[in-house]
Amino acid sequence: MAKDLRGREASSARPLRFAAVPATACLLLMLTACQDDGADRADDGRASIVAPGRPGETSRTLTPEQAAAAKPDDSPNAADHAYVQRMIEHHRQALTMSALAPERAAAEPVKRLAERITAAQKPEIGAMQKWLNLHPAPAAGSATAAPGHGHDHDHGSMPGMATAQQLDELAAARGADFDRLFLKLMTAHHEGALTMAGEALTGGNNVAVEEMANEVVATQSAEIHRMRTMG
Repeated sequence: MAKDLRGREASSARPLRFAAVPATACLLLMLTACQDDGADRADDGRASIVAPGRPGETSRTLTPEQAAAAKPDDSPNAADHAYVQRMIEHHRQALTMSALAPERAAAEPVKRLAERITAAQKPEIGAMQKWLNLHPAPAAGSATAAPGHGHDHDHGSMPGMATAQQLDELAAARGADFDRLFLKLMTAHHEGALTMAGEALTGGNNVAVEEMANEVVATQSAEIHRMRTMG
């Protein structure tokens, strides 16, 4: 699902890991790089795996078992589960808001923006749901469960979420009034998504979740800039 964010500089600080390619993925690529034509083989005939060394160090030749043992552990933790569960609901509200635009917005750029939001976030919801199917959240009360982020938590407490009253006002608005309110609420909504993505990049451990969070940062940062120029 997630797009490759090649070309974006990676921060050396831990809090925001907006890496062009996740460090874990880089290591996996190095550990699975085999030489051509089966020329580099272990004594028992199995293919050996070359792990490049750090600058100034020589490469190492590993057996498949050694390579598997060296593979970093990216098991999902509580922060990963919390992010995916909450972002699904966060995206769903964005879809609800965007669905109002075709019949209510006056400006074509606002309508096109709503279309882009739907086109981006609907598939992201699907990818997050598939991730949850592969990595079911720990039962509430377990040692690895995310505190305060169970299925019954208050979605309205998430950053950037519009209140029920704001959604009613948006649904009742028409023309230029709708455009102004939509841009205001959606900008705040996107800013909340960036906050949540930052939390996942800081506290999470799973590579797939990191890629999803980086995709949210890339896409929604650009849309925030666009909405500010439109407002």
